[in-house]
Amino acid sequence: MGAMYGGQIIAAWKDKLTELVNSRMNGDSLLNYRKGGEELTKFKVNSNFRNHKIHLFGVLLAILGNLVISISLNIQKYSHLQLARQEHPRPYFRSMLWWGGVVLMATGETGNFAAYGFAPITLIAPLGCMSVTGSAIISVIFLKENLRASDLLGMTLALAGTYLLVNFAPNITQAISARTVQYYFVGWQFLIYVILEILIFCILLYFYKRRGMKHIVILLTLVALLASLTVISVKAVSGMITFSVTDKMQLTYPIFYIMFIIMIASCVFQVKFLHQATKLYNTTTVVPVNHVFFTTSAIIAGIIFYQEFLGAAFLTVFIYLFGCFLSFLGVFLVTRNREKEHLEQSYIDFGNIPGKQMLDQIQPDSNSLSYGTLPDGSDSTKSQSGEKKEV
Repeated sequence: MGAMYGGQIIAAWKDKLTELVNSRMNGDSLLNYRKGGEELTKFKVNSNFRNHKIHLFGVLLAILGNLVISISLNIQKYSHLQLARQEHPRPYFRSMLWWGGVVLMATGETGNFAAYGFAPITLIAPLGCMSVTGSAIISVIFLKENLRASDLLGMTLALAGTYLLVNFAPNITQAISARTVQYYFVGWQFLIYVILEILIFCILLYFYKRRGMKHIVILLTLVALLASLTVISVKAVSGMITFSVTDKMQLTYPIFYIMFIIMIASCVFQVKFLHQATKLYNTTTVVPVNHVFFTTSAIIAGIIFYQEFLGAAFLTVFIYLFGCFLSFLGVFLVTRNREKEHLEQSYIDFGNIPGKQMLDQIQPDSNSLSYGTLPDGSDSTKSQSGEKKEV
């Protein structure tokens, strides 16, 4: 009887001890779970902070690159003005100042190229507005051009738009490896996008070549369609080079060279159509329209190919698009009527001089080597007999 009672006591103590051990283990598990949750939260915070730093580095590269491009454009413009003032002007490609502008241009474009390897396309592409606003500021300081109220308003809007873009662009950091590019390259979203783009491009090219329709919208839409392929391939090439430097070599994959060829070919044809647009239309019209078209096509390409807005909140997307609108409006205000004002200042009308009467008025082209001269064969010059005409 006593043995049975002793056995029950021992069994009860075992149950109690097991319960205490289990409760202690559950407490440790709960504590470990809480610690794991805290560590996971810290990891997410650190990861987001690291992403912000990488994006900020890409943004700084893009902004500096665009500012260097604006400096190079003003240096080239200044070199052309200097050559036009010479009595016997030499070709512009023999000017060291012009070549200095070319080197700066290449440096700025290299910065833009590298920026795509550190930040999303939807963040880098709209920052092209900094080149326009920077060029306006530099032209006022160094070329003594007029600073208008619309310039100040446009610069303010462009800076406000840039601030919104930087803060509300998609906060994703993708390791652009060759396998990642291959996966996106054969995705159904991109295949449908390419088919539609090729159809639109062929239709516009038909109207441009066969029907002779050279409207600015047609030309710059062709540029924008090519630009979408350019930014996709630029980010792929830049990202794979960055991945090769920081992690594993990616330059041995065929997709790298496919993207490189697409990048070069699309750039060449893009420049061709853009050059045609600048020949037919004023720069003040081409620059803002091309900026809007290029940025829009780049954003669409980034969303479709790299899925950069996947999972983004509606408010974030809305504020981002509003930032794009502000930057577009700023570029339009900065470039509005700038070339017309320049022509009005350069206009020479000899008919307004008292006691003088001329058969023609002179509208000089500041970009021409014969700046301020009468056109050949004018009636106000010598006649074929060598005698001056009396007026």
